Amino acid sequence: KGCGKTTLLKIIANLVSPDRGQVLFMGQPIGALGIERRSLVAVCSQRSSLYPELRPAENLLFFARLYGLSERECKRRVSDLMSDFELDEFAMTRVGKLSGGWQQRLHVAVAVINRPTFLMLDEPTAAVDVQARLDLSNVIGRLRDQGTTILMTTHHITEADRLCNRVAFMRDGGVVAAGAPAELLARVPGKALAQVTSADKDSVAQRARALGWPTRLGVNDIRILLPAPLSLREIVDAFDGVNLNSLSTRALTLEDVYLELVGDWESRRPDRSRN
Repeated sequence: KGCGKTTLLKIIANLVSPDRGQVLFMGQPIGALGIERRSLVAVCSQRSSLYPELRPAENLLFFARLYGLSERECKRRVSDLMSDFELDEFAMTRVGKLSGGWQQRLHVAVAVINRPTFLMLDEPTAAVDVQARLDLSNVIGRLRDQGTTILMTTHHITEADRLCNRVAFMRDGGVVAAGAPAELLARVPGKALAQVTSADKDSVAQRARALGWPTRLGVNDIRILLPAPLSLREIVDAFDGVNLNSLSTRALTLEDVYLELVGDWESRRPDRSRN
């Protein structure tokens, strides 16, 4: 949070002027696009533009008319989106009475009323419950699979891993790392992760260092980056003579990439003072 994600989207949407550089869309500065090409770009901001006193279909119809769709196309588009976003069961419910998750789903539906080819979503699953987040992720995945180019900001890294072909990590207003998930995972100096708890963290760190395994100090455990996926028996044998309270292993995820490339691991390494 606070790293500049929303500001970046506002710049891309031509709502805020950048300090330097420019944003190109289809080879042209986005601020110079004609109305026809500008209609290909849509933004779904964190602040809802829905009218709470209207029903879902009435909201969709209002925005369809704003885009200048014919009455026939308006009705067809509203019907399609009510079905695609599974809003039919709430057809007679005023939007202000819907849960946050269903309001956000309708908010995304409004954003695609004009069939944009490029859709920007600013933390679309923030402030909703777990089930609503999963449902919205499925909706976004369907839009992606249907050919819509989506630029999405999120602080849920597992969501980015699931939905995105390319991921960029930001910190203090700048991009720290960017690439396909597999490319980012390759930047972590390990192929798997072991999580260890021990009353003698120094001994764990010293043994890991002797083995050439980088260590990272978590809040309650030591995380060890392994050179390959190893069995629990292989790891226990490698730490023979060292007191381990618990041990688990798992594959690396984008959360590990974030902690490695963006987080402040250096200050938390158990062997920091010795290197």
